[in-house]
Amino acid sequence: MTSRRNTIQKDLVRNAVYEMKRHVTANEVYEFIKESYPTIGKGTVYRNLDILVEEGALRKVEVSEGPNRFDFTLKNHYHVKCVKCGEVSDVDMDEIPDLMKKIHDTHGIEFLDYDISFKGICSKCREEAKEE
Repeated sequence: MTSRRNTIQKDLVRNAVYEMKRHVTANEVYEFIKESYPTIGKGTVYRNLDILVEEGALRKVEVSEGPNRFDFTLKNHYHVKCVKCGEVSDVDMDEIPDLMKKIHDTHGIEFLDYDISFKGICSKCREEAKEE
């Protein structure tokens, strides 16, 4: 992990992800920061998110059928995406021990990392469905 110098913009981006306390998209981070710092550029936010991921200060959660999310929880863990609203949340379970060692390669692939993601319906969407 490469470390670059700290900048005000990088601190703003990191702090925004922590303050928002959920798995946020780059655009959500941009809109959050723009409320207090209207002159910040979208490219600045996106670039600093990538830098923070590269430095290991944030984790990028790749989401199928939607924008990537950014997470402040750095340890390996799993996620669930609500199929109704698209919200991404942590799954409350222990990491599967030695998962990478258990993969049997039959296609010549060098496995580097993994993201395990589940699909479900969040409590907010279930409540809204009951009210209809």
